[in-house]
Amino acid sequence: MTRSERRAAGSLAAIFGLRMLGMFLILPVFSLYAQHLPGGQDKALVGLALGMYGLTQALLMLPFGMASDRWGRKPVIIVGLIIFALGSFLAASASDIYTVIFGRALQGAGAISAAITALLADLTREEKRTHAMAMIGGTIALTFAISLAGGPLLYRWIGVPGIFAMTGVLALLAIGVVKFVTPNPGVTAFHSDAQASMGRLRGVLRDTELLRLNYGIFALHAAQMAMFVIVPLALHEAGGLSASSHWQVYLPVLLGSFVVLVPAIIYAEKYGRMKQVFVAAVALMLLAQIGFSLAMGHFAEIVAALFAYFVAFNILEASLPSLISKVAPPEAKGTAMGVYNTSQALGLFFGGAVGGWLAKAWGYSAVFVFCAVLVGFWLVLAKSMRPPMRVKTQMFHIGQLDVAAAQMLAARLKVFAGVESVTVLADEGVVMLKVSQIGWDEDGVRHALQGGV
Repeated sequence: MTRSERRAAGSLAAIFGLRMLGMFLILPVFSLYAQHLPGGQDKALVGLALGMYGLTQALLMLPFGMASDRWGRKPVIIVGLIIFALGSFLAASASDIYTVIFGRALQGAGAISAAITALLADLTREEKRTHAMAMIGGTIALTFAISLAGGPLLYRWIGVPGIFAMTGVLALLAIGVVKFVTPNPGVTAFHSDAQASMGRLRGVLRDTELLRLNYGIFALHAAQMAMFVIVPLALHEAGGLSASSHWQVYLPVLLGSFVVLVPAIIYAEKYGRMKQVFVAAVALMLLAQIGFSLAMGHFAEIVAALFAYFVAFNILEASLPSLISKVAPPEAKGTAMGVYNTSQALGLFFGGAVGGWLAKAWGYSAVFVFCAVLVGFWLVLAKSMRPPMRVKTQMFHIGQLDVAAAQMLAARLKVFAGVESVTVLADEGVVMLKVSQIGWDEDGVRHALQGGV
């Protein structure tokens, strides 16, 4: 990556991570904090407060992306950051649970993820875009880990209102990053690999393999949000831990889960065992939910279930975007990711809302039975999925072509070793290849693209 591309990817990954901080930092402590707010004893309202972020994000994510096509990437991102900051400050000043819910809705309404992705695509070359997207993905994973360990410590120092206020201030500072650090795009264009297209939406929604994965990310994050209505309370009641001490559980559990994550992903990718590792992780997630339902009141068993949960969660969170990339048609990859991200956000809302209602009506164990049902259905779907091809996507910029030239180029590229599929987007001037992970004829392809064949 060039210096400009690294600056673009780094600054936009930081902004993406900031928004995740706004959602994740309160997860390990909010249920305990809410008990001291008027209305916060109602677990249904606590779950709604946790999940409301996801609903407005799901509703506005794609409209923000389309708005950035019309009015510019940076102006739309700045507006989104302002909305996010206003929601953070409103939640920080809340004197009851209802105001927190509205503040969380405003936070989610700053739904700039699609606009950020589009800007990143404008600022990176096709062949380097996967690396740039990976930086964002890594930032999200790191933010989640930092939030679970750091949230309880921040709670001790500044409380939940302080956490909300801090994320609001960071959002305003991020506006300066957008204006002065992130490069300006020379040309704003549509990128099929990074942006959703309404014309390709129907095909994506009819693809059964993509639907399995979309349900998977929905279930994964619905279970996550439902769990965190209960887990902070369970750790406090079973272990006598104050909210500010919960990091003593989360930090070692997370570090241990990462020790398992790395070899599992390497094994899956290196030996073509992605489906087996994926299905095993879903099965472990199911066992963790069953374990939670049986462990209420027993601190050691809750911690053991948390470890199993985070091992499964980290493997699945790392695997799902890779599977989407392998399964989605190259020309519809951006649309597939848009549906995937929307499914994730809807899962956050659904899990928080239903988990809170179940906790209120039926008790803690009912929440984990609900999660077990979601994950059990996912396990059935995962076992029947087709093993993903051992491919990766490669993109090259070629300049605009007419239709005949595009067809001729596609025919030439199909003959090279390791090239599984070729898509030439003549109007975007892009070639998208799905190639074998090892042993594909990269030199031959590059020579052909330069007109040498």
